[in-house]
Amino acid sequence: MSVIEISNLTKLYGNSRGISDVSFNVEEGEIFGFIGPNGAGKSTTIRTLLSLIYPTSGSAKIFGKDVVKYAPEIKRDIGYLPSEVFYYDNMKVIDLLKYSASFYKKDCTRRIKELSEILELDLNRKIEDLSLGNKKKVGIVQGLLHEPKLIILDEPTSGLDPLMQQKFFDLLEKENKKGVTILFSSHILSEVQRLCDRVAIIKEGKIVQVDRISTLKENNYKKFKIETKTEVDFRAFDVAGVNQIEIKANTISFIFRGNINSILKKISEIEIANLWIEEPTLEEIFMHFYKKEE
Repeated sequence: MSVIEISNLTKLYGNSRGISDVSFNVEEGEIFGFIGPNGAGKSTTIRTLLSLIYPTSGSAKIFGKDVVKYAPEIKRDIGYLPSEVFYYDNMKVIDLLKYSASFYKKDCTRRIKELSEILELDLNRKIEDLSLGNKKKVGIVQGLLHEPKLIILDEPTSGLDPLMQQKFFDLLEKENKKGVTILFSSHILSEVQRLCDRVAIIKEGKIVQVDRISTLKENNYKKFKIETKTEVDFRAFDVAGVNQIEIKANTISFIFRGNINSILKKISEIEIANLWIEEPTLEEIFMHFYKKEE
């Protein structure tokens, strides 16, 4: 069952680019990655999903219901953490969280206490006295306090120190084991690689790839490093399928996508001292989609 269904979703801002024909599904119980650099269209897609802005064309459904028509009903079961959080400075953390809980018409006292202890958040401090990282913790608790069925995260780790990021990831994995579906939007590829089952890559407002992370890493790409005994004209490797060429002395490194036999045939034409073939990282694969066009 698809918890999120996005079909040809388009949002235009006059002459400015927003998103165009974005389509992907997120399945129930999945941790789905949504990656792209800042300005690629991640936040626009998410805000359209949440009916914070309305689409120019196309459609989106959450829990099988249109996100515009059934927005209030859908939001009862969604937890959302935006990339930046803003609050009333003079409120105490506990008062803010109780106020947020009141919208769900349920007693969230136990849940607030549990989450604040995990994240080491002082509930009695005023918002204005909190650091950026602690404000982000408030946002995390606010997004999870009502035990949502779907969690939507937009660049969620900004401001968190590495130790707290680890606790946050553990928390997300625990929620996922309960059956919660997670849409995890980020430009930090190591986070997506660690947490997610599948990923959509967005570039300049358009989806360029949707696939399992294991497939991206294992089936389509290989990382080559070649050390030669003598000087070689490495321009011979400037062929289709070869990307991210790096040359240092008698060593060349690159990412290859395609029929591996064809590149091995090319390598066999030179005298090599050593050869390494490895699985590339997600970041190296990601850069393939963002290489500059000549």
